[in-house]
Amino acid sequence: MEFQEVMTELEALSKERMKKIYMSNGAVEPVFGVATGAMKPMRKIIKKDQELAEQLYATGNYDAMYFAGVIAEPNAMTKEDYNRWMDGAYFYMLSDFVVAVTLAEAEIGQEVANEWINSGDELRMSAGWSSYCWMLGNRKDDQFEAAKIERLLEQARDEIKDAPLRAQLSMNNFIFTVGLSYKPMHERALEIADEVGIIEIVREKKKNTILNAAEKIRAEVEKDRIGFKRKYVRC
Repeated sequence: MEFQEVMTELEALSKERMKKIYMSNGAVEPVFGVATGAMKPMRKIIKKDQELAEQLYATGNYDAMYFAGVIAEPNAMTKEDYNRWMDGAYFYMLSDFVVAVTLAEAEIGQEVANEWINSGDELRMSAGWSSYCWMLGNRKDDQFEAAKIERLLEQARDEIKDAPLRAQLSMNNFIFTVGLSYKPMHERALEIADEVGIIEIVREKKKNTILNAAEKIRAEVEKDRIGFKRKYVRC
């Protein structure tokens, strides 16, 4: 499929209800409002196409940018490419669910995520922690250094309460994901989660969110799900 064909199809798949949901979470025009599941037939046709993905991402249209992540070739992108995509990721649904997800399938995933975690920029920090969550939930444990993951757990513990809002959410999810999906550090993740305790996220015009990674990890223990890995990162 060519660029204009994809844009036309995305617009045809748009739903006003989805558009309102995306915009209520931070998306700004242009937005079509396409449910992610509705994109699957096109993904099956296109599979991966980095040139087309770049064209779509450059539109600034939320739905096109999301679909760009679905068809991107993660290992065809350089560190500079990922940083360029992050520059265009103006809210968390792009940073954490498009750029971070794409990065999670790249060989340079950990390298770039490490830099973003320490960048001081809210969305880059969030994307860095989120990318680790996607990687830990999909890759085999032996692809990570236990000592490195432990250092990240300790960094999350020490910095989470003073971090920007989106980073707090992703750091909490990182602690939980280590506890669930990375067996070598399961016990340590639970210890860290207990040390962090409960975190309350306060946002304007939205109900406060209570984060409790320890409670979530223990719930997964009861379900015998420790070591869980998802088959795919991207849809």
